[in-house]
Amino acid sequence: MWKRLREKYTKVMLMEMIKEARWILGFSRKYWKEILYYLIIGIIGSGMGLASTVASKLLIDTVTGQERGRLSLIVVVIVGLTLGNIISSIITKKIDLRIGLRVNREIQEEIYQQIMVTDWQELSEYHSGDILNRFANDVETVANSVLQWIPSMIVELFEFIGVFVIILYYDPAMAVIALMSAPVTIVMSRFVGVRMRKHNKNMRVINSKKMQFEQESFYNIQQVKAFNLTALFNRRFSDIQKEYIKATLEYNHISIYTSAFMSLIGTIVSYSCFGWGIYRLWSGAITYGTMTMFLQLASSLSVGFSALVSMAPSAIEITTAAGRILEIINLPREQETTNEKGANEEVNIECKDEQGLKVVFDDVSFSYKKGDTVLKKVCLEATPNEIVALVGPSGEGKTTTIRMLLGLIKPQNGTCYIQSKSGKRISLSAVTRKFFSYVPQGNTLFAGTIAENMRMVSPNATDEEIIDALKIVCAYDFVMALPKGINTTIIENGNGFSEGQYQRLCIARAILHEAPILLLDEATSALDVATERKVLRNILKMNKSRTCIITTHRPSVLSMCNRIYQIHKTKIELMSEKEVETLMKEF
Repeated sequence: MWKRLREKYTKVMLMEMIKEARWILGFSRKYWKEILYYLIIGIIGSGMGLASTVASKLLIDTVTGQERGRLSLIVVVIVGLTLGNIISSIITKKIDLRIGLRVNREIQEEIYQQIMVTDWQELSEYHSGDILNRFANDVETVANSVLQWIPSMIVELFEFIGVFVIILYYDPAMAVIALMSAPVTIVMSRFVGVRMRKHNKNMRVINSKKMQFEQESFYNIQQVKAFNLTALFNRRFSDIQKEYIKATLEYNHISIYTSAFMSLIGTIVSYSCFGWGIYRLWSGAITYGTMTMFLQLASSLSVGFSALVSMAPSAIEITTAAGRILEIINLPREQETTNEKGANEEVNIECKDEQGLKVVFDDVSFSYKKGDTVLKKVCLEATPNEIVALVGPSGEGKTTTIRMLLGLIKPQNGTCYIQSKSGKRISLSAVTRKFFSYVPQGNTLFAGTIAENMRMVSPNATDEEIIDALKIVCAYDFVMALPKGINTTIIENGNGFSEGQYQRLCIARAILHEAPILLLDEATSALDVATERKVLRNILKMNKSRTCIITTHRPSVLSMCNRIYQIHKTKIELMSEKEVETLMKEF
């Protein structure tokens, strides 16, 4: 039973490795010129090495008088081959770095772009630290293999065959002795391969876990200090380090014991070849030069075969890394409404004419993969030149509604769409995000200057346009009071600004985007009542056709809203004036 299970596991593992290897080969095809270059350089280097060995044999035989030849010519050939190897090595190292950096960059860019268009809900199943580890370490492993592993394998095979042919030509018995390690090495590699892949996977999983913890610790260092959790986090980090060290040692033990065993086999083969060579030399069957060449080639043959077999662990490491990347990039892509392309362009033109867009949820139901139903047969409507509020307890579906508006998730039932004044409809998806300006909860400022943050959504915005946006959100005074004004640098997470200040900067960035629909997710929670009301009035005043949807808990905002929807127990219901008054009193 256990034998059948092991054979089944081995078969599955091999199928996975073949699939992963095909994906790597798909990348390799794009760099066939570079791979061919590495291959030619490697074969030339191996060829010169073999030629040097044969030339050394001729030199010894000529010097000892066992063969007649032109001593000066042989010396010139040996010196030429040596210099050729040195020059080739210098040229190769210079070109290697340039090619390696370019290929690594291009592969990283391609995989990064694929990750960025992956379906949000599917990608959210993975921790960002795990994704970062896969992108950084696994992609680098695969990128390096594209240029190194395949050419190295072919060059090693070429050298192995070349050495074997030369030995076979001079002494077939010596060739057989030199290959004694072959069957042992093959059996060993099959036995060790499954275990090495298992441990390699485990090491990479633990490395991802380690990176996840480090990322969360540094990102939330303020909270760690505030709750006096430094000692707890130090202990957890120490435990993860111990787990990582244990997994690394287990993986290395297999490698060390395998290498030691193969070294022992190689030593036995080398001494056997040495003994056979001594016997052949003593019996007069071979010359001193041939004996020297045999010793060199026998060792090279054994080492070459071991090198070929030792590429199996490298293949395991490379394919394991490829499998982890494939797991991410094979996730479903975001679905764009390509069948509504014409309608999308028409709506885009109407938006430029400031006709505005209507947002509609019609009988929408949604539930996450690992949870209960969040929305059930809900209807919602928001029209241009109005503020629509979504209220309700935390965890009832406000964030889910925002995600659906942004096309990050799709309803299982019902339809949600935007509609132009002329009646053109487009289902909400990745392609409709350009019609939305979004201000999420919390700080979403990036490292860089205030101006750079503003121009992320509007690259061609002038300083005057940025200043106008700051005035609308009542941020002009405090920004211009800074030493460098809009060119002031924002450090990570916007530290250095108050919560209310960075909220206004985030709203200014959304306004600069000039989208017809504005989503404010608790985006004014840190503002005082007077500033909050002034900002909202300014937003509607600057664009009469803008649709504004907000989530809030503040009664001051509710009094400005045209309509208020309450989210409760999977339902979204329009509140009456009396219900709104009651709600505002209960705040």
